[in-house]
Amino acid sequence: MTNTLYLPELREMLAENNAAELREFCTALHPARTAEFMEGLTAEEAWAVLLHAETPLRVEIFGFFDDDKQVEIVEKIGREEIASLVAELPHDDRVDLLAEADDAVVDELMPLIPEEERRDIQRLSRYPDETAGAVMTSDFARLSEDWNVSQAIDEIRRQSEDLETIYYLYVVDEEDHLRGLISFRQLISAMGKPDKKIGDLMERDLVTVNAMDDQEEVADMVARFDLLAIPVVDDEHRLVGIITHDDVIDVVREEAVEDAYRIAAVAPLEAGYLETHLLTLTWKRGIWLTILFFGALLTATTLDNYRTNLDEIKWLVLFIPLVVSTGGNTGNQSATLIITALKAGNIRLRDWWRVVWREMLMGILLGGVLGMVGFGVGWLLITPFSFYAATAIPATILLVVIFGTLCGALMPLLFHRMGLDPAMMSNAFVAGVIDVAGILIYMRVVISMGLTHS
Repeated sequence: MTNTLYLPELREMLAENNAAELREFCTALHPARTAEFMEGLTAEEAWAVLLHAETPLRVEIFGFFDDDKQVEIVEKIGREEIASLVAELPHDDRVDLLAEADDAVVDELMPLIPEEERRDIQRLSRYPDETAGAVMTSDFARLSEDWNVSQAIDEIRRQSEDLETIYYLYVVDEEDHLRGLISFRQLISAMGKPDKKIGDLMERDLVTVNAMDDQEEVADMVARFDLLAIPVVDDEHRLVGIITHDDVIDVVREEAVEDAYRIAAVAPLEAGYLETHLLTLTWKRGIWLTILFFGALLTATTLDNYRTNLDEIKWLVLFIPLVVSTGGNTGNQSATLIITALKAGNIRLRDWWRVVWREMLMGILLGGVLGMVGFGVGWLLITPFSFYAATAIPATILLVVIFGTLCGALMPLLFHRMGLDPAMMSNAFVAGVIDVAGILIYMRVVISMGLTHS
């Protein structure tokens, strides 16, 4: 049964105020599926359905709504009802939600949220976007190294209902300085020694991130050490939060989408394609298109400088698209490979000389193969045919492909060295640079062979 077909039944339940069936609807499926079946409902209808679920389940279903639906519910439903929901949401999720909602609505909601939760929201909201602090949650288990196993288990039992995860249990001192970590599995395994001190069981050599670290670096760290969660500390090594694996997945997806936009020479969108205003989309695409347009003008100017040579030998024009597209495509491949390798952590800046060597060899191999094909094309198109003249084509292609591989590989590395996102070195930008270089190489080869006058 599709989501669309289920909507009339849901609306019928609401119209008849069929509480029993609405409760069953909320509990029968996984919360993600329940939220999916509610996609077509208005904010008011969706909230009316959620009221038939117990608070923990209501919060879970609400969390699977898309961002726009969540914001719509927050802005349209009674403030007191929403305040109680926001207070129960995961700490990082509610901060993100309130950041998207209308400021006037948030101002009305905040006084209705319990003081402790309100302070937590305000504290987490202070961290800049795309930092570890902005994606962390303050919802984690705290233990003392002076406690024994029995005390720790009692404390976890007390805290568990309010915690997002108990995979890792963090050991802190009285001032919240991070002292160590013990996994829940380790704690359960030590139940046979109830008097054993947590300080004797915990791991002290921990992988941590600073609250101001870039979220992409955090994701790389979690992937490298295969962690379920990573602790976030401040400059004084106080534990301020944790970032769980599900939040890391969100970060990875977000960064991948941004990289895809940049590689295609589009400024990243803040909302979905259909939700982005046409003028906003035009601006985000137009910025790069304007830059690339002037790059194309440079290509045209370069060609114009060789107008006499092109008029003297007509067949030269035939191979210009072949030369520039071959160089551009080669550069795009190299740029994509290097950007991907940098993002995956497969190469570092110190590996630049190895990259240059590999791309040089790759350029020679690819250029040699494509050059032979180019010679065959020259055999067919150059009239009258001259073996000596036809060698200008493979020679040019070889040099252009070598230049393309090196340029495409080194430009992302240069951006990374400058502290910029290498994905900003888009394929279109790399192709524009190689287009100009390709024409210059082509004409210099032709002139150096004496086929035309300089």
